[in-house]
Amino acid sequence: MSYDSNNIFARILRGEIPCNKAYEDQYALAFHDIAPQAPVHLLVIPKGEYVSFDDFSRLASAEAIAGFYRAAQKVAEQLGLQAGGYRILANTGADAHQEVMHYHLHIFAGCDLGSMIKKSLV
Repeated sequence: MSYDSNNIFARILRGEIPCNKAYEDQYALAFHDIAPQAPVHLLVIPKGEYVSFDDFSRLASAEAIAGFYRAAQKVAEQLGLQAGGYRILANTGADAHQEVMHYHLHIFAGCDLGSMIKKSLV
């Protein structure tokens, strides 16, 4: 799948669409989700044209990959999420319900997040 430079996250990175920014550095931008699924729900997006985890892992430099994941950790630390715990999720592709074709992490926290996968699916 090719990268669509008009996806919503690309437009946020270019400043065309505002976001409620939580963190930004040279590798990543983190912002609060507009339709949160938990009391704390942030998105962390890399600064680059990557469709999915596969794409990011294959095409990004080692420095960009390390910088991106360190940025996600800094977000969790700055928000004090370690005390209660948090979940990081990345969806890749249709079966995982990836809605925006720009690689991103979700950070969820602020409540009991329950089981990761419903037992009836396993």
